[in-house]
Amino acid sequence: MIKAFLTILGLLGLIFAAIFLVKAKQFEAAPPMAFPPAVITTAIASEQTWEQTVRATGSFRASKGVMVSAEVAGSVAEIHFESGQEVNAGDLLLTLDDSTEQAQLRSAEASASLANVNLKRSSELLNSRTISQSELDQSEATASQANAQLEQIKAVLDKKRIHAPFSGTLGIRLVDIGEYLSPGIAIASLQQLDPIYIDFNLPQKQLQSAAKDYPVEVSIDSYPDTTFRGTVEATNPELDTVTRTFRVRAILPNPDHKLRPGMFGSVEVVQPEPLEIVAIPATAIYYQAYGNSIFVIKASEDGSSKTVEQRFVKLGKSKGDYVSVIEGLEPGEEVATAGVFKLSNGRAVVVDNSKAIEPSLNPKPDNA
Repeated sequence: MIKAFLTILGLLGLIFAAIFLVKAKQFEAAPPMAFPPAVITTAIASEQTWEQTVRATGSFRASKGVMVSAEVAGSVAEIHFESGQEVNAGDLLLTLDDSTEQAQLRSAEASASLANVNLKRSSELLNSRTISQSELDQSEATASQANAQLEQIKAVLDKKRIHAPFSGTLGIRLVDIGEYLSPGIAIASLQQLDPIYIDFNLPQKQLQSAAKDYPVEVSIDSYPDTTFRGTVEATNPELDTVTRTFRVRAILPNPDHKLRPGMFGSVEVVQPEPLEIVAIPATAIYYQAYGNSIFVIKASEDGSSKTVEQRFVKLGKSKGDYVSVIEGLEPGEEVATAGVFKLSNGRAVVVDNSKAIEPSLNPKPDNA
């Protein structure tokens, strides 16, 4: 009886042992989950030389510009120009009616001629002691008065003929034949467009950044593919007490008259000392509240696989699609430039640069 019980007990033990061996693997801890390699694009950190610039927004103005007007009153007799015409200094633009002054001129010429003849005769008579010195003095005064009156009428006649004070481009004509003009009434705008000025303001901390003859680069939305270049001509000696800024004037050649007074443009004053930096595309930066970081590519010893190492970096200036790294990166190191938001320290990666976007220092997207 005991022998049969022990046999049954042994059989049960074998059955439980077999069940334990079969089911034990189901209670083992699961292996850690391994993420598949992330597909990323990369770029090589490079040493670059950047021009240091100071930026501002400026407004163009003509190097010379006036509203041509009449100095004396009169009716418009002749117009010698067309709207938008190019003129040279001294060109006749407009003639006012001078019939009254012409009559006065003939009378004044006759009076001056008679007074000069009397003066000559009085001088001869004084030499022969026929008249006194006082009579000669009277003749001299009369001649001087007659000549002065003649010159005055000639000056008025000259002002009846309005000339271009300098070479430039005329605007739209504002008067018509027969119109009566009072002194100061505008006739047309005259602007000298080559060269042209651009005025802009800079804060006081940049007082040394806009010295005379510093190069200037200007871009405007009217000509997105063109950069206009000139130099700083002058700065105001005083600062605005409200904004604490100072005014700068640059001068640019404008032979094609593409730039017009009143336009505004983006100005960059180029500094004499370039900046040597280590640059990477701005998309490589992982911006976080507790610091900015990058992911540096690390290859395995046999080169069969790649992982990323997260590093916190100190950033400097940015330009175009690039940003400079002051600390935390060496030239020649490879960094992830796309997909950084899905990376973590030690993550396996696969590099695919077939569709990478080429960064530029001066990007000009079509839809900007």
